[in-house]
Amino acid sequence: MCHAGLAIHPAYLSARVTLGRALVELNQLDDALAELERVLKSAPDNLAAIRGVAEIFHRRGDLAQALQQYRVALALAKNDPDLQQTVADLAKQVEPQPPAHVADGLSFEQMDELFKAVPAQPSPVPHEQPVPTPQAAQVTEAPPRPIEPVEPIEPVEPIEPAAEPIAQDAKGSADTVESVATADHARAEQTIATLERWLDAIHVARTQRGA
Repeated sequence: MCHAGLAIHPAYLSARVTLGRALVELNQLDDALAELERVLKSAPDNLAAIRGVAEIFHRRGDLAQALQQYRVALALAKNDPDLQQTVADLAKQVEPQPPAHVADGLSFEQMDELFKAVPAQPSPVPHEQPVPTPQAAQVTEAPPRPIEPVEPIEPVEPIEPAAEPIAQDAKGSADTVESVATADHARAEQTIATLERWLDAIHVARTQRGA
């Protein structure tokens, strides 16, 4: 009936969608895809044709293409529970799921095993200083020079320090305190980053152990 009607009215899209759906049920997937793609060239938002194309990819086992088409259909029919469930089921099969959050922590024994599994790095060997030979240690002593008399130095009155250098010293002290605080903050951030990498390593190890 669809072929007879389309022979008279080839631009009748509803009849062509019906033909495509009928070919899907007959498992003539190539012919069905050709009919539905012809509909989508004229009407890209035809929901029935999009769902038919998605079903064809699904039957062929091309789950990635099927998921893409089902998501296009879901964007047009946001409140369709069947489409929502289909998209959710295919997404679990096609797309990698994030690892589940580990609620409980590791015991001290498990942490000790993780640390023991990491090979210890050899400590650097200190550079040995050459031992001087007796010949190198010998130093030729020069004859003592006569001590010349030193004239007495008259006492000098003390000079009071100006206020400006004191202010500069206080400013320097403040800059020193601020630099120390900045260094402490940088060390704290480095420590936090190290702990985060350590926790990620523990999580990966537990995930591999559970798999």
